[in-house]
Amino acid sequence: MSTSTSPSKPEGNVCAVFKTFLTLGLTAFGGPIAHLGYFRKELVEKQAWISDHQFGQLLAICQFLPGPASSQLGFVLGMLRAGWLGALAAFIAFTLPSALLLIGFAYLLPSLSSDIGEAFIHGLKLVAFAVVADAVWGMSKKLCPDTTRRLIAIATVALLLYLNTAWSQIVVILGGALIGLLFCRTPSSDTPVKLTLPCGQKLGMGLLTIFFMLLALTFTSSQAGLQAIAQAFYQAGALVFGGGHVVLPLLEDAVVTPGWLSNEQFLAGYGASQAIPGPMFAFSAYLGALIPTPNQISWAGATTALVFMFLPGFLLVTSVLPFWQSIANNPKARNAIAGVNAAVVGLLAAALYQPIFTSSIMSLGDLLIALIGLAMLMQWRLSPLWVVVWCVVARLTITFLF
Repeated sequence: MSTSTSPSKPEGNVCAVFKTFLTLGLTAFGGPIAHLGYFRKELVEKQAWISDHQFGQLLAICQFLPGPASSQLGFVLGMLRAGWLGALAAFIAFTLPSALLLIGFAYLLPSLSSDIGEAFIHGLKLVAFAVVADAVWGMSKKLCPDTTRRLIAIATVALLLYLNTAWSQIVVILGGALIGLLFCRTPSSDTPVKLTLPCGQKLGMGLLTIFFMLLALTFTSSQAGLQAIAQAFYQAGALVFGGGHVVLPLLEDAVVTPGWLSNEQFLAGYGASQAIPGPMFAFSAYLGALIPTPNQISWAGATTALVFMFLPGFLLVTSVLPFWQSIANNPKARNAIAGVNAAVVGLLAAALYQPIFTSSIMSLGDLLIALIGLAMLMQWRLSPLWVVVWCVVARLTITFLF
């Protein structure tokens, strides 16, 4: 039986949503893949906002659509918890710390010691390994309970490591849906619980129309100033698949090619974005701040770039959700969703190896630090903040003592 898609009022506290995502925005180091682990740890395991099955479905939607997957997921989780104000609170709380830090890095990065900076960033990469490994293990137990789904996850890992392209993520999600449709047989207990949405299909269609209208406007001739910034960053946010680091070539083409920023300024901001918590797309605030006058921070430019970078992804995910909800309990759709969820586990597992493991575990000492961090999450059930402190301090100690 299909679920209703009529708007309903979620039960939740906006202030609580803001507080939760502000904590995540201040502590979620490691990039977009690691953020998914932080979200699951806090919102599925600790606060039980949604189930693992619902988390997997929402994650699959966000991975499939263009835009910043982790921020889209946070936006939706805030919406499910406390409506539109909850979605806005989740976005602001999760994004504001990183945006402010990146604007500050525009001044501070050149004066940082390169040795300290590199060791700090290396420590954060070890945090990412621990957080994602914990997420992969926890999700695999619930989303891959049988041989068919385990094989889907394994095949996803193999395919992603072989192809290693942004489009391959869409391929494996579609492949997981097809294999799930044909071969998965989910029991009635796997039926997703109804998600409480503040919007219906009519509003969803309206938001989708707005998305395409704004995208069309970005291909028109732009004037100087904030309008040009809005067009450039909306187009980048609307056309990027895979999120995170995948958006960097688009942003470089948007701001370096026209001469708004130098390549050195662009790379300096990118380096800074690796050392802070929060979404990678907050890098847009740094770029927007420097576009009008490179020697002076422009808050209007930073705000415009930030808002229009995230806007297309949020329009897309909120327009798709009401339609997804209407088919979520259909038996065939449920089998397809089971395959998608298994593919998502494989997607995270592939990311755990490449790029997280390959770029972070450089020695036996790194592996030991990361494994202790993983034990802090899995065995001792400590907050990810303690894992951040442990990994960074341990990496700094090893760097300067040995």
